[in-house]
Amino acid sequence: MYLEQYDLKKKVAVVTGGGRNIGLACAQALAEAGATVVIAEVDPAVAASGKEALAALGFDADVVQLDVTKPGDVNAAADRIVAEFGRVDILVCNAGIAFNTPAEEMADEEWMKVIDINLNGVFWCCRAFGRHMLASGSGSIINIGSMSGIIANKPQPQSHYNASKAGVHLLTKSLAAEWADRGVRVNAVAPTYIETAMTRRGMDNPEYFPTWLEMTPMHRVGQPPEIASVVLFLACDASSLMTGSVVVVDGGYTCW
Repeated sequence: MYLEQYDLKKKVAVVTGGGRNIGLACAQALAEAGATVVIAEVDPAVAASGKEALAALGFDADVVQLDVTKPGDVNAAADRIVAEFGRVDILVCNAGIAFNTPAEEMADEEWMKVIDINLNGVFWCCRAFGRHMLASGSGSIINIGSMSGIIANKPQPQSHYNASKAGVHLLTKSLAAEWADRGVRVNAVAPTYIETAMTRRGMDNPEYFPTWLEMTPMHRVGQPPEIASVVLFLACDASSLMTGSVVVVDGGYTCW
């Protein structure tokens, strides 16, 4: 009974930023559970690399080029995917960026870029794919937030990133409340520092990394599969009673 709830055969899953790092791990987890996976990436080379990585593991994936900051393109991609596959059941909003810039030195353009990708892009995707899920009466959306949407990180300055992820968390709850009685669940995952290309800059920084480890009870960063496994749970019927949740996966960081 319980393992059957993780069966995603005949389900269609879309992962933004699915060509590498956390997104690729999510794509693999969903594919292993039987889902048809579509990698949505702004960079065709990254998308191709992700598709090749999954193929090497025996999983096929479709690819769509997508800039999540362009709502018209997002709407068109959602329509095209549903037209091709007949449905969309799972959406993982993973695309995101981060910079470490003191607030008083931050350019307007940098603030807007982070908000545009990390928050606006999540809304455009939730809205576009959510419409199709609402029409079918079912679906699961998982937004990748961050523990940075709950606390202000130390020692690096990143007010725009933190604000964007806090926005993702409340957007998740808001959409969950609106759509709960129409069959669409919306949850978020709030990771700690995960070893990816984006966090490698901080891990290589002798000022940042020791502080990160000191402030984390487990005294380590996470790995992409440790987030993907939680995303898989939220995508499946195993989490059927969950909506509006922000699942913190942080090695204990927010305990202190």
